Amino acid sequence: MKAHSVRQWQCHTARLALAMCALSAAQASMATEGGVGRPITGMQVTPYAGVVPPTADWIVSITSIYYEGSLGASKSIPIAGTVTAGINYNISYNLINAIRTWGITAGGWNFASSFGVPVQYTDVSSFHGRLPNDTATQFSDLFFTPVVAGYHLSKTDHIALSVQMYAPTGAYNPNRLANAGQNTWTFIPTLAYTKLIPAQNIELSVNYGIEFYTANSDTHYHNAPLSVLDLMAVKRFSGGWGLGVIGGYIQQLGNDTGGLAEFTGGSRGHSVGIGPMVSWSGKVSKTPVSASLRWVNEFEVENRPKGNAVQLSISATFQ
Repeated sequence: MKAHSVRQWQCHTARLALAMCALSAAQASMATEGGVGRPITGMQVTPYAGVVPPTADWIVSITSIYYEGSLGASKSIPIAGTVTAGINYNISYNLINAIRTWGITAGGWNFASSFGVPVQYTDVSSFHGRLPNDTATQFSDLFFTPVVAGYHLSKTDHIALSVQMYAPTGAYNPNRLANAGQNTWTFIPTLAYTKLIPAQNIELSVNYGIEFYTANSDTHYHNAPLSVLDLMAVKRFSGGWGLGVIGGYIQQLGNDTGGLAEFTGGSRGHSVGIGPMVSWSGKVSKTPVSASLRWVNEFEVENRPKGNAVQLSISATFQ
């Protein structure tokens, strides 16, 4: 690829990079206290995850995740003020997110900030019928990232550092099965890396974060930190289309404490998932637009629900 074409391609990817970064906020709100935690396997990594563009833009995205999973009857979890087993989850997590890129370059660093408002549909039921089924559509916990700092290691290697946060603003009732909020603050130090291979039009991206939870003030349950690793490989073709594969690994670090944790052995668990992704980027009129669709199947799971997640996202960049 000629140098001029490489520069054009890098500029294009930089403008579209954070149009997809908002998707790292798309995490359904099922607490470790309820069996899962905020992340869903393979849903955190985004195209160009490590790239923060030097431009001053507004980027608006709409993201929807549908997750369907089950926790087997052999595993008990604390939920709705009791300990039970055999739970089915059907969740639709929908997020409107806005990102502001600062248009500032300082020593090779570029910066951005983001804020997201989620609405969640939650349907939870038990296998054995000991607990009544519960369904609700509610506002979930607000998501924001005060600063995303991106550094360009080279023209093809990029990293982004951030601390993502969730505020306990969503609907929460300690006696309900279906809660969109978690009643905890969550802080997620995150490192993202992107490797671009222009000659083959290939992108490799990694997103890694550790989620730290405050204790639930109503139940005194304290979720252990979660280690969340997502990987993405994408091959792009003419016309703006791309085809890739997503992998995810979630591992709980330590045991939960407080509240009903003593009756469940700490609920330490993990999950591994993999699946395909298709993406498109281009312009509608003069507005840069990106879209992606992915499906991730959880095939190796312990002490967490096991299921499938589908994510659809659309983003637009306004200069």
